[in-house]
This record gives sequence, C-alpha cells and structure tokens, in this order.
Amino acid sequence: MSTAVNPPQEVKPYRTELRELSRLAIPIAIAQGGQALMGLVDTLVVGRAGTSALAAVGLGNGLFFAVSGFGMGLMMGFDPLLSQAIGARQYARARALLWQGGWMSLFAGVVLAALLMVSPVLLPLAGIGAAEVSGAHDYLLWRAPSLPLMLAFLTMRSYLQSTAFTRPLVVATVAANVLNLFADILLVFGGADLPAYFGPLRAVPAMGVAGSALATTLCTALQLGIVMVSVRATGKTEGARPARMPVWTDLAQAARVGIPIGLHLGAEIGVFALAGVLAGGLGPASVGAHQIAISFASLTFTVALGIGNAGSVRVGWAVGAHNTPQARVSGFTAFAGGAGFMALGGLVFALFPNALAELSGAPADVVPLLIPLLMVSAVFQIFDGVQGVGAGVLRGAGDTRFTFLANMVGHYAIGLPLTLLLGFKLGLGVVGIWWGLCAGLVTVAVALLWRFHRLSAGTLRPLEA
Repeated sequence: MSTAVNPPQEVKPYRTELRELSRLAIPIAIAQGGQALMGLVDTLVVGRAGTSALAAVGLGNGLFFAVSGFGMGLMMGFDPLLSQAIGARQYARARALLWQGGWMSLFAGVVLAALLMVSPVLLPLAGIGAAEVSGAHDYLLWRAPSLPLMLAFLTMRSYLQSTAFTRPLVVATVAANVLNLFADILLVFGGADLPAYFGPLRAVPAMGVAGSALATTLCTALQLGIVMVSVRATGKTEGARPARMPVWTDLAQAARVGIPIGLHLGAEIGVFALAGVLAGGLGPASVGAHQIAISFASLTFTVALGIGNAGSVRVGWAVGAHNTPQARVSGFTAFAGGAGFMALGGLVFALFPNALAELSGAPADVVPLLIPLLMVSAVFQIFDGVQGVGAGVLRGAGDTRFTFLANMVGHYAIGLPLTLLLGFKLGLGVVGIWWGLCAGLVTVAVALLWRFHRLSAGTLRPLEA
C-alpha cells in the first residue's frame, strides 16, 4: 500500500520576492501616486484663489472620500477573488468576476452619489461658515457624477493588477494628470486672460471651486476610458462566454468580502474627514493647513497603498495556489517595502517643511499652522505605510473583517478621544488634532502586522475553495 506525498511547495527567497514585488508594485504605485497628485494639484491651484476657496475644496474633498470610501472598499471585495482565481489559473472565472464588478460599481455608485449630494447640510452643525458650506456644495455638485466612474475604474484596476498587466494604469494616470493640470487652471480661473490663439477656450468662465471638481470628473472619465479599452483588448478566454447580466450569488460573495473593507475605509477616511471638519471649526486657516498637509501625506501614502495592492495580489496568487509559506514571504516583503518607502517620505517632511510650505503656495496665515502638521506627518509616515500595506496583504489572504475592527479601535477608541483632548481640551488646535490621528495610526499598524503574522503561521485557504 503506497501513500501519496504532496510535492514540496516552492517558496521564493526574500530577495527574489522583493524583485518580483517591485516589478508589480512600481506601476501600481505610480498609478496610486498619480491619483494623489491630482488631489495635490487641485489644492495648489485652488489655494491661489484664496483661503475660503481652499477651505471649501478641503471640506468638499473630505466629504467625497468619507462617502465614497465605503464604495471603494466594496469594490475591493473583488481583489482577493480575482487574484486567487488567477493564482488557481481560473482565467474565465476572473473575467466573469470583472463583469460583476461593473454591475456593483453602477449600483453602489448611483446610491452613494445621491448621498453625497445631501452631505453638505451637515457642515453648519460643526460651526462651518456659510461661504465654506456654499463652496463645498458647489464642489460636490460637480464631483458627484465621477463616483460611479471611479468605482468602475477600481474594478478594472483590480482585474489588471491581478493579471499583472499594469501598463494601462500608468498610461491612464499620466494622461489624467496632464489633463487635470490644464483643466484645473482653465476651469478655476477661466480663459479670459489666455492669448488670442486659444480661440474658444477664452470664453470659458471662471468656475472657482466648482471648476476644480469638474476637472477631476473629466479626468476620472478619461482614466476609465483608457483602462476599458485595454481590458477589452486583453484577457480573452476560451470556453463559455461569461455572464454579462448581474449574477446575484457572485455579487453577494463579493459584498461579503467587500463590506468589511468598505467599513474599514469609511472608518479610516471618516476620521480624517472628521478631523478636517473639526479643523474647520477653528477657522479657515486651520482647515486650509489641514488640507495641504493631507494632500502631501496622501501623496506618499498612496505609494504605500500601491505596494499594499501589489502585496495583496502576490499573497492572493499564493493562496489561490495553496502555497501558504509563499504567501507569508510575499506579505512580509510587502510590509518591509512599505515601511522603507514611508521612512524616506518621513525624512523629506522632517528636513524640508519650509520648502514644502512654499511649494504649496499656502496663504501667509496658513503657513505657521502648516509646518507643524508636516512635522507630525513625518512622525507617523512609517506607521501609515505599515497599516496601508497590512490592509492589502490581509485582503489578499481573504481576511477583511479584522482590518475593520482594528480601524474602529485604533481611530475611534484611541485616536479620536486623543484628538479631542489635545486639540480642544489642551488647546493645541489643529496640531493636537493631528497628534490624535497619529496615535490611531500607530495602533492600527501594530494590530495588522500582528494579525498577518498569526494568520500566515497557519494554513491560508482560498475564498472560493
């Protein structure tokens, strides 16, 4: 009687894994950083329109991501399903999931866009001035239509990441950033001062805050169009044609994975949006400093998110192939890469805060508040990177609920009380608010690193096993 012995599982050395992770992470990080760069450009352009306009964009942008964060997380429910399907070489299944992601983005995008339109009514309750509330409403009126488009783009991004075909993401990001720069300047300030050879563009009116939102919406549409063409031209599969109508069992499965991610992102983005609202109660200068500092911090964080997304894909591939030891190596390599990059970002914030403040074009009353916020950001960079990567690698492993619980405890049970204590009770203002945010990030980072260590020490199984 013979006993079947499973062949040993191949586990790549850390150096090899780092090289392969980098090959996947760099284009994803460029795409992620490009998204943040558009937000930074919006802030820099609008900042030259005055403190009130800058505050309105900060509030509107904060509300947009507070509401859209749930939808973004919902779409990320397809990430582990797609990467694990590719890891198991089930390419037709991955294509079918892509179609269901399109339907999910439509359903969720329309509902959340409607919710977004009514969200500015809450701002007066936080003591926000009428001018800033009006500006935030104008911003969201033109930004809300981009929400279903953005969610559809995330679906396409998940599919392209899982197949390691990331070039279209870079092309879409570069094209959108070029358009965003010119569209921002044109739509915010109008075309009246352009030379005669610009022709009809000189008739474009100055839209102010609304122009910034419209520019972002146009760029989102451009990005979606580019990746849709790329997805349509690639990934052909043999056999049965995937269902193009909603498959409710697939949507329900993705929702079970995605809802905790959506709640986690909603909790994380929500606490930063709440910080912006609290800063708004301290005056336009405080919320302006908060918005600029968040824009700089988001630029580095989105690179860490790109590394986390690459780690999610590589962990998902290993889990789909039933190779837990490789998943562990992939996950810890991603942690190290994210922490290393964010350490460099922290050094830049710590060494060059005045140069960054000058680059931002911040009004004179904002600069004294902005420089201390950049120093706080320098402190929490590594922890922000670890928690961003941790969410990604746990997502690849199919574990999404713990990340939500960690964010609730870290940000709301620890970070928010410290924010209120330091910012208001002890009178540290917007700087105290940011130290509270820092404490929450540290807590979440430690929890996610521990969770992946514990899970990967056992056996990781595919979600569709």
